Amino acid sequence: MKSIVIHAAQDLRIEEQEVATPGPGEVQIKMVAGGICGSDLHYFNHGGFGTVRLKEPMVLGHEVAGHITALGAGVEGLSVGQLVAISPSRPCRNCRFCDEGMFNQCLNMRFYGSAMPFPHIQGAFREVLVADATQCAPADGLTAGEAAMAEPLAVCLHATRRAGPMLGKSVLVTGCGPIGVLSILAARCAGADRIVATDLGPFPLEMAKAAGADEVINMAETSDALAGFAAEKGTFDVLYECSGAAPALASGIDAMRPGGTIMQLGLGGDMTVPVQTLTAKELSLKGSFRFHEEFFTGVSLMQKGLIDVKPFITHNFPLEDARAAFKMAGDRSQAMKAQISFA
Repeated sequence: MKSIVIHAAQDLRIEEQEVATPGPGEVQIKMVAGGICGSDLHYFNHGGFGTVRLKEPMVLGHEVAGHITALGAGVEGLSVGQLVAISPSRPCRNCRFCDEGMFNQCLNMRFYGSAMPFPHIQGAFREVLVADATQCAPADGLTAGEAAMAEPLAVCLHATRRAGPMLGKSVLVTGCGPIGVLSILAARCAGADRIVATDLGPFPLEMAKAAGADEVINMAETSDALAGFAAEKGTFDVLYECSGAAPALASGIDAMRPGGTIMQLGLGGDMTVPVQTLTAKELSLKGSFRFHEEFFTGVSLMQKGLIDVKPFITHNFPLEDARAAFKMAGDRSQAMKAQISFA
């Protein structure tokens, strides 16, 4: 079978690998769709991010869906031919955080396509994958492309859960890449009333508007465009900071009302935080990292028609054109979510 393997920055190869047979509690899946994530792009463009660097060749990918082709012994509730979304979250279930139900903080997490540990955790951009049955969310009624969006959607659902009650709240989203746009969908589904989104480019803002943002603001055109929202101690109850940029966080904090909650999703490296304003307004600054059970919730919400991700799958490439797919995925002027077709 063919797999998409990164060797070093810009060194992306399609390689042949052996097809595995499912063991007890496992299923074999013929991959259909895989979405290119920001972390995949970091490996492709820079060979890693921060202190996380490639030390050996690694199969990329963790936003995937496909059809079951074989069941291992003891697998129930799944069937051959069934479309499943595959959660990349594989906690050990034995460490202290797993014992506390904090599976996304697992000390021994095996998350597809991650160079954090060594040996690296190989990813899911391959024609055939063997996965634990517990990772598989039945995706009946969805397309494979929609099912593959369950992973980034789960990131946003986890952040929304951590943000607390959303009903009637006023929300600011800074950074309208896939996570920002899906955060708009998640916040609205949770009951948010007013949603304002900011970015530096017109295309991401068009996508934010399509996702249901009440107002979009191009910060490249007017850097102090949020100043009006800072009057009388601020406007917004919740901030989804999805850019990882210090200026976005600072302007967002100025626009927050006292007692509000900041959800930091963007991973742009360490940032300077205006602590004095944070303290005076009694704001809560919360990190949000990955997800676990929200993956299955995301699939269910899509199946019920409560969240529609189809408009945000903007490009699809065959496996043979993986390099072109990665190039397009990094072009924020025209791509929201680029996916690779394995079928």
